[in-house]
Formats: sequence, C-alpha cells, structure tokens
Amino acid sequence: MTDAASLADRVREGELRLHELEAHADADVAAEARRLLVEEQSGASLDSVGNYGFPAEKAESAIENMVGAIQVPMGVAGPVTVNGAAVSSEKYLPLATTEGALLASVNRGCSVINSAGGATARVLKSGMTRAPVFRVADVAEAEALVSWTRDNFEKLKDAAEETTSHGELLDVTPYVVGNSVYLRFRYDTKDAMGMNMATIATGAACDVVEAETTGSLVALSGNLCTDKKPAAINAVEGRGRSVTADVRIPREVVEQRLHTTPEAIAELNTRKNLIGSAKAASLGFNAHVANVVAAMFLATGQDEAQVVEGANAITTADVQDGDLYVSVSLASLEVGTVGGGTKLPTQSEGLDILGIRGGGDPAGSNADALAECIAVGSLAGELSLLSALASRHLSSAHAELGR
Repeated sequence: MTDAASLADRVREGELRLHELEAHADADVAAEARRLLVEEQSGASLDSVGNYGFPAEKAESAIENMVGAIQVPMGVAGPVTVNGAAVSSEKYLPLATTEGALLASVNRGCSVINSAGGATARVLKSGMTRAPVFRVADVAEAEALVSWTRDNFEKLKDAAEETTSHGELLDVTPYVVGNSVYLRFRYDTKDAMGMNMATIATGAACDVVEAETTGSLVALSGNLCTDKKPAAINAVEGRGRSVTADVRIPREVVEQRLHTTPEAIAELNTRKNLIGSAKAASLGFNAHVANVVAAMFLATGQDEAQVVEGANAITTADVQDGDLYVSVSLASLEVGTVGGGTKLPTQSEGLDILGIRGGGDPAGSNADALAECIAVGSLAGELSLLSALASRHLSSAHAELGR
C-alpha cells in the first residue's frame, strides 16, 4: 500500500496533483501526504489538525484536498421546551462556537423560556430557490418568455422532477430587467437543505426553456436566488424555511430573573433592533440571531456560509397585559438533516441530540424540527441579550466570565 511519504514525493516530482491523491491511496493516507507537503512549504505543524476522530472517507462528499479537521468546542443550552408543529418536547440545543459567554447567554434565555412553559415555533413557508438568468433580444421577447413560462409550468415541473426522487417544483416566478429574464424556481426539498438538488433540477428545466423559447441561458444562477448574500428578496419572499418562535414571559419572571421590566425590554427592542437597524439600513432587525444560527449550523453540519441568510431575522417585543411578549422571525433559514455535512460523525451526533438525524416521517419533518429548534434558540439568545442590555449587565457578564 502506498504510504504518505512516497505519495508526497510524487506530488513534489509533478507526477500527481493534490486533488488526485485519493485515486492512489486511501483517504487518510492522502490527507497525511497533504499535511507533509503543507508543513514543508509553510513551516507549520499540523499535528492537531491531523488528530481527527473519523475515517477521512466520510468527509469526501463534504470537502476536497483534506488535510485533517479543525475542532470547535461544542456545548449545549437548555433543555428548553419547544412547542412546535414538528417537535414538541424538551430539547438540549447543541451549539459549537469559540465565542465566550454565548452558551451562558442562550442557556439563561432557555431557562427563562421554560419558566413560561416553553416557546411556540412554526415553519410558515418552505422552499429552496435557484434563479437562472436568460438573455433575450428585447422587451418583447422578454414578455414572450415570461408568458411561455406561466403557460408551461407543467413542462418545467416534469423536467426538473425527473432529476430527483425527492424534490418537488412548487412554482417559477419570472422577473425582467431589460433584455434579461430571471426565473426564480422554488422547490420543496423535504429533509435536505436542497441547494444541489435545486441546481441540478433547474438545469434540466433550463434545457426545456432554451429548446422552446428564444431565451439563451447566461448563468444557472443569476443571483436572484439569492444564495449566501444579504438580499431583500429573501427577507420578503423567504428561502429555505421561514420560521417564527415566540413566548410570553410573566412580569414577575422578567423582574426577578432578568432584573429589568417588560417595558424596558420593549423600548430597547424598538430603539435598537427596529429603529437602529432601519437607520443602518440593515436586513437583520435583531440583536444577535447570527450567533445562534452559526453555532447550531456548525454543530449540526449545515452550510455555514448560509448564516448570511439565517441572520435575516426580525425580533419584536411588546407588553401584553403587563407581561413581556417576544418573537423572532427568521425569513430564510436554509437547513437540512440529510446530505452534506450532516453525514459527518460529530455533526450527526449534534442532530442526534435533537433526535432528528436523517429523513423524517413524514418527509421534511426533521428539517422543520431543526428550523423550529434554531428559532427557539435564537429567541433565547435575543431575550437574554436584550435583558442584559436593558439591565446594563452586558459588560459585567463578559467580565465575570473572563471573556
């Protein structure tokens, strides 16, 4: 069997390229050979990176040119009661982060939510999008392509769904800018996050568009999808799961546990999360939803770059009959429990903590449950941070925790 040193020699001699090593040795040996080459070139030691706890071949669908693995500390917050449509029970929430005080903050929010009987959560809309852009001659041809699209949805649906045994094309929305036509395809991808599924299916549908219209495909993604970029269309129309969580906290709990008042938190939320965000022209009208989304994404094997869309959230707070009502609405949370990084051993264990690894019954229910759990975790984080700011305890909390 080829060893790492001889494999590295073949790269140095120009016989092999880094990405070709798995064809000549098993995945762990290939990763070791790459570490030798990188250490030689950089002078760095990759002993810790090379000390990973899973067979390298398990990562082959998640990464290329693997040299090892980076370890991020993972903790749990809770348990917290999630009163959702897809999950209705107490759950520990797995969060992976290097930000000190984050787990403590979310954990405090979970405890307060539990004292109010738990948080309610619902997925209100679901659909992964891909929006190709076509070139036409002029506005008249653009209108003709839009009309054809509306009249031939079933043709597009048949072509798209032939590429997948799980995905379902829900709708196609056209947008015209001069002689550019964008078709925003939206799919039900069940328990998969579904970006690859949507891309492949849309490619097949584009072949039909080109064959039957004057449109010429310029790019399979025209950025109207919109993936991994801040975008108002995701805030309005949603992408992935649009999910909301809320809770009503009794006044005495706010005063005794959070050391502030419902009125103070409601005013702070308006002036900070709503007015302040509007003045900044932010797409995120919240305090730190990205913190919880990112930490739970890392812990459960999601695509971490899609935190951009996941942080597209609005937090509300008001006083109801003397009590505090708080909600968080995440417009574009792209999550899945099958495929991609969810198959890696540690990330699978993160999903196991929530009891939602793999496909759900019915299909899509596990991904819905993950969205509900992330929404409740985000709510806990918002409640805790707003309370710390309202009571002026934020800096002292970080100081006490040595951060």
